[in-house]
Amino acid sequence: MIDTVIIGGGPAGLSAALVLGRGKRSVTLFDDANPRNQVTQHSHGYLTQDGVTPTQFRQKALADLRNYPSIKWEQQQVKAIEKQGDGTFKVKTEKTELVTRKILLATGLKDVLPDVPDIHDYYGTSLFPCPFCDGWELKDQPLVVISENDHASMFTTLITNWSRDLVLATNGKSVLSTEQKEAFAARNIQVIEEKIQALKGKDGQLHQVQFTNGLVLERSAGFVTCTLKQASLLANRLGCKENENGGYETDGFGQTTVSGVYATGDMTMNQAPQLILAAADGSMVAASIVKALAFEDFETNVAVH
Repeated sequence: MIDTVIIGGGPAGLSAALVLGRGKRSVTLFDDANPRNQVTQHSHGYLTQDGVTPTQFRQKALADLRNYPSIKWEQQQVKAIEKQGDGTFKVKTEKTELVTRKILLATGLKDVLPDVPDIHDYYGTSLFPCPFCDGWELKDQPLVVISENDHASMFTTLITNWSRDLVLATNGKSVLSTEQKEAFAARNIQVIEEKIQALKGKDGQLHQVQFTNGLVLERSAGFVTCTLKQASLLANRLGCKENENGGYETDGFGQTTVSGVYATGDMTMNQAPQLILAAADGSMVAASIVKALAFEDFETNVAVH
């Protein structure tokens, strides 16, 4: 019987494993090694870890976990979870099957990029989703903002914090009001509603944005708004209720609407998807699980005199 199975080896899952291990709890962490940030060159904004690569962060985290013999890390994909009559859970992977008292889902999100030819060639190198993560490196450069949804105005306004040399490209969509267009024009921010025909550059470094009407825009980098989707359907299959943000409803301490199933990190959609926030949430939720386990054990272990 395992105290907790963690599914997902990103910053939230790794941070949770550390807290649970230090809480003298047996933990098995399953990681399919397919992280959302695998295209990221460097992660920023994490105190003492600013500029760390995802690989370095992962290696450091696993080194920390190895100090605790009750923590096991397995590079396997969880195929199914079944809640049993006694409240425990049977977890099945392609190689093994085990029983655990608690489930902690840290399966994260996936980015769905706008329908722009070859955008994946530049994503994570010179096109980024988060200005707090990469804005400093692009400060004061001529940037393009590719956004084709209702967040275009707000997102572009935010980017002005790092550069005033901006062009908003909506990729053929009409997503701005007349007032928003006028506000951007008054600040010399060009809005191009033509569909993007091609991105041009070399080795992931953007040089040009070409449009279907023949316009060629010289830009050195930019930001893009993505649609976020859940990376795993395990929470749905367990019956966890979704929240209004498209994540999963929790009680503020990670407990979902299914007793014994917890969720943490980006998949809850309760905070901005940033490394430091996911790690902090994993720590908090793991502490909540340790508390729940301790109280359960206290109730069932009564000394006999």
